[in-house]
Amino acid sequence: MNIILIHQKMGMQTKILGGMIATTILALFSCSPKINSYSGEKAFQSSTGKPDYSNLDYWASHPGKWDPADTIPSALSEEKKEKIVDVFFLHPTTLTEEGDELVTSARIDDPRINYKTDHTAILYQASAFNERARVFAPRYRQAHIKMYGEKDSTKQKEAFELAYQDIKKAFEYYLSNENMGRPIIIASHSQGTTHSTRLIKEFFDGKPLSQQLVCAYLVGMGVKKDIYQSIPVCMDSLSTGCFMSWRTFRNDYNDGWAKRDDSSFAVVNPITWKTTTEMANRELHQGAILYNLKKIYRNTHETQAEGGAVWISRPKFPGSFLYTNKNYHAGDINLFYVDIRKDVSRRIDQYLSRH
Repeated sequence: MNIILIHQKMGMQTKILGGMIATTILALFSCSPKINSYSGEKAFQSSTGKPDYSNLDYWASHPGKWDPADTIPSALSEEKKEKIVDVFFLHPTTLTEEGDELVTSARIDDPRINYKTDHTAILYQASAFNERARVFAPRYRQAHIKMYGEKDSTKQKEAFELAYQDIKKAFEYYLSNENMGRPIIIASHSQGTTHSTRLIKEFFDGKPLSQQLVCAYLVGMGVKKDIYQSIPVCMDSLSTGCFMSWRTFRNDYNDGWAKRDDSSFAVVNPITWKTTTEMANRELHQGAILYNLKKIYRNTHETQAEGGAVWISRPKFPGSFLYTNKNYHAGDINLFYVDIRKDVSRRIDQYLSRH
């Protein structure tokens, strides 16, 4: 069963989750950016309505320009390091407006959606991967969030196919013009993972390019353990050439979006980086990032990988008691921001030592 169908099968919870995917980034416990005040910096026009990846406007993040993925939280003191690996990051859904029944896909040159994408997903998620890697994140004609619950299967397929073909085109451009044999990390969240799983199957699984794959972070969607023929689930923090996946819920969540007794999904604990079910105590948690990027919140929660998801205790930082939703989809990356950052560096070292 593919990821779209898995998502669709969950029924009405898709609509509930959509509100969380809408803001994507720590609307969880915090204030979201004032998207309505977007600036002209994202305003460009496509004469064809299609992306042109030779033009930097069509990249939310690219090493050829400064963008929010270059941000380093001020609380992190890091030496400047050589960036010898590339991260190809696929952002989650930011086309989430309700009430417009005619919209199925984002315009590639919609300034409001592009600003929203850059100042949520690119700033708070893609930046987690920037310490030792160049970050590439293409803009794409993403499917509207409602397409996950669309009853018209033809309409649904067309929306996701349009998005994927943009991403495929961007990746092909990247391979031909930017990569030059450099190691690659694939990273994604939510709708980005819907597409990255397919991208990996088409370009890496059983293909020569798999030799350049450091690892893949396929976050925010349920990904089956056996989805690939030759790319395994990462079993520990030293594994390379493999993929990781997780979805995050509070440990008392029981509404059916994920189940503890479903062992068919690939779930890695983003603190221990193991697939085993032991609890990682909060003392092992290296840090979450909130909206202002000025403070690292360490040791905020316990974490356990079990069944179809990662289960955490209620995070402890100022104002967290106000957050009552037990589905932490919006924080899948931010709750483990520093843990991910350190893991990326460690896996790069492991990959380089083996190649």
